[in-house]
Amino acid sequence: MSGTSLCRHQIRQLNYYRMIYESDLACIESTRMDRRTFFILCHHLKTTGGLKGSKNVDVEEMVAIFLHIIAHDVKNRIVRRQFARSGETVSRHFNMVLNALLHLHDLLLKKHVAIRDDCIDERWKWFKNCLGALDGTYIKVNVLASNRPRYRTRKNEVATNVLGEVSQDMQFIYVLPGREGLAADSRVLRDAIHRNGFKVPQGYYYLCDAGYPNGEGFLTPYRGQRYHLNDWTHPPNSPREFFNMRHSSARNVVERAFGLLKGRWAILRSRSYYPVKIQCRIILGCCLLHNLIRREMHMDPLEHANHDNDNDSDEDGEYVDNNCYTYIEPSDAWTAWRDNLAREMFEQWQGNQCL
Repeated sequence: MSGTSLCRHQIRQLNYYRMIYESDLACIESTRMDRRTFFILCHHLKTTGGLKGSKNVDVEEMVAIFLHIIAHDVKNRIVRRQFARSGETVSRHFNMVLNALLHLHDLLLKKHVAIRDDCIDERWKWFKNCLGALDGTYIKVNVLASNRPRYRTRKNEVATNVLGEVSQDMQFIYVLPGREGLAADSRVLRDAIHRNGFKVPQGYYYLCDAGYPNGEGFLTPYRGQRYHLNDWTHPPNSPREFFNMRHSSARNVVERAFGLLKGRWAILRSRSYYPVKIQCRIILGCCLLHNLIRREMHMDPLEHANHDNDNDSDEDGEYVDNNCYTYIEPSDAWTAWRDNLAREMFEQWQGNQCL
C-alpha cells in the first residue's frame, strides 16, 4: 500500500470509528440512531435487504455514509472528504443502501392495530376501533421546469404532497409520496384508495382533519368549531366542541410523527438535489427508518427534546384485516354516528365533572 493510500485508509478508519464506535452520542449525532439500533439495521439490510459489502467497503460503512447524508443533507463532495472515498463510490453505495432499505418495507411498516374497548389512554379511549390518524405533508422536491406549476403549493414551494397513515405510537402504517403539491389532501387519499393499495377495513376508521370528507372509514372534526389544541383556553361547552377537542388531542399524533420525521432527517427539510423519483424513494426510506428507531431505541433524543411522551404500545391491540372500504364519500349515516358519539362523549365527561 502506497503512502497516499495508507493515509487515506487511516483517515477513513479514524472518521468511521469516531462516527459509529466511539459512543452512542457520537453515533446518534451522525446517524440519528444509537449503536445497537445501527447494527440491527445493518443486520436487516444484509439478511432481508440483500445488501453486501465490497472488497474495499463493508456494509457498516455503506450504511453510515447513507445515514449521514440523509441526517445532515450533505452534498457528495462533503461526504467524499469525510469518508475519504470517491464521489462515484459515495453515490453508488448510497443507492445500494436505499434499494436494500426499501426491501424492508414489509418488515418495518406498522400493521393495522385497532383501539380496543378496554383502552384507558385518555386520548384514544373515546375512539373504539380507530386505527390511528392520517394527514398529508409537503416535502420539497426537484422537478423539471415544465412540471413545477403542478408541484407548486399555496406557499409557492415546489413540493410533493405526502400522505401518511400513522399508528397511535407514531409509527407509519402507510406512506404515499409523489403526488403533486397542487393536489388537495382528499384527492391524494382517493388516489391512494383507488390505485395505490390503501385499505381501511370495514368497521374501522382513521382520524382525519377537516380537509377530508367525513365518510365511512374517515372521521373528521366539526367545521366551524374550535379545534386546535392551543384554542382551548376554556373548557368546551357543547358536544361538538368536546368532540373536536378529543379528536384534536388524538389526531395530533400524525402531525407529531411528521415533525419528528423532518426533524430527524434534514434531507426532507430543504429542496432535494435528487430527481423527484429518487426523492420519493428517500422519503419512504426515511419513514421506514423512523419506525425502526421508534421500535428499537429505548429513548429517542429528538422526541425527548420535544417533550413528547407518547410511549403507547400495541401489545394489547387487535390486528384487523377485514373487507375494506373502496371509496371515500360524505355519508349521512356516518355523520349521524359522529353526532351520537359526540353526545355520548360530552355527557360522560359532564357526568365525571359532577362527581
